Amino acid sequence: MVEGLQASWDMAKPGLSKPVVLVAGIMARDREILKEAKVELSLLFGPTALESPVFPFRFTRYYEEEMGPGLIKQFVAFRRPVRPEDLASIKLATNALELSTATREGGKLRRRVNVDPGYVAPSRLVLATTKDYSHRIYIGNGIYAEVTLIFRKGTWTPLDWTYPDYRTELALDFFLRVREVLVQSL
Repeated sequence: MVEGLQASWDMAKPGLSKPVVLVAGIMARDREILKEAKVELSLLFGPTALESPVFPFRFTRYYEEEMGPGLIKQFVAFRRPVRPEDLASIKLATNALELSTATREGGKLRRRVNVDPGYVAPSRLVLATTKDYSHRIYIGNGIYAEVTLIFRKGTWTPLDWTYPDYRTELALDFFLRVREVLVQSL
């Protein structure tokens, strides 16, 4: 009986994580601020490997009070692989970047840029957030992780909670290209 238990125990040994592709959604008031943010992010995480076209962010007005109207967004993927367990520290670094580039207007601190980091693994796109919700998992230091897209039957599939900008053809095509680069490197 003990031998059978040992065989089961061997199968349950934890393994090491596999490298993933660091990605970020970057939102800003204009292209110059977006460009500055990409420079700062490349200093933190290395050069980008892929960049989506810049697109107008018209999915919600949630950010307008703080950042102003006419926001634009771009998705980027970084060349240097990361470990999934680094996502919380990456989110803390991007939060620090947002804070360091913020301005004080009318007595309020206003972000000039919003950076949403995450990673692409072969089966999923995961985003980091500071906001807790039923489908998010706490990963440490005040940060939660959310599976935003899953890869199924050769394509990315949005979930009930997937943000509208991550459901677009532009986003799905971009993350498909990112996944192809990742799979080729494995």
